[in-house]
Amino acid sequence: MSTIDDLTARIRYVLVRTSHPGNIGSAARAIRTMGFERLELVTPARFPDREASALAAGADNVLANAGVHNDLIGSLAGSSLALGLSARRRGVNLPEISPREAAQQALAAAARGEQVALVFGNERTGLENEELARCHAMVRIPSVDDFSSLNLSQAVQVMAYELRVAMLGDAPAPTPPVHGEPPADAARMEQFYVHLAQTLDEIEFHKGREPTTIMLRLRKLFQRAQPDERELRVLHGILADAQRMAGLAKSK
Repeated sequence: MSTIDDLTARIRYVLVRTSHPGNIGSAARAIRTMGFERLELVTPARFPDREASALAAGADNVLANAGVHNDLIGSLAGSSLALGLSARRRGVNLPEISPREAAQQALAAAARGEQVALVFGNERTGLENEELARCHAMVRIPSVDDFSSLNLSQAVQVMAYELRVAMLGDAPAPTPPVHGEPPADAARMEQFYVHLAQTLDEIEFHKGREPTTIMLRLRKLFQRAQPDERELRVLHGILADAQRMAGLAKSK
């Protein structure tokens, strides 16, 4: 049975394109008060920064150990469940869940030994559609319609609180993955999506049409399926054969 320390260690908070370093510090303080320590930053405007340190209010280890990444995929490496926080409904067709439901899903995955990422966007624009497309579900905090935008660190605090409350309740049983094997992590899935997009181009599947919509739908399909690494190897093999046959056809 996983302890609370085990569960918290498997959950990371990912801040994407943060504009104000103070929000990084406040977010670090928010997660530390709820027992979490893993913070990942994607292309922050300024970090390290005095303002971040000041507003962390003693959560210095969180800042010192924060990972800094050039892209979202780097921050998700190792995670098999990514939940994106968004104040607005977007064009990406993702399951929409509440913070409480997100906490339950995150804890169930962590209890199985999986790594979980909670992804927060830029203060002004939130998560872009391309970033949300890399998540398995969209989490919306049920704020009022006429003033719906929370400060970034406040949104982080809400999720950290919901997770803390859920952890202090009945610990989730470590239910086995649907397929018996853990799902492939985000980095492996992204490699597969790149291979899939290349293959569709090479077999001229799109026939001059814009590929964005079909790729988003395919991402959603495979996110639901949650293939494990063995299944991904089979899919890569199929794509490689399709590429080979397309090359032979073109050479003739």
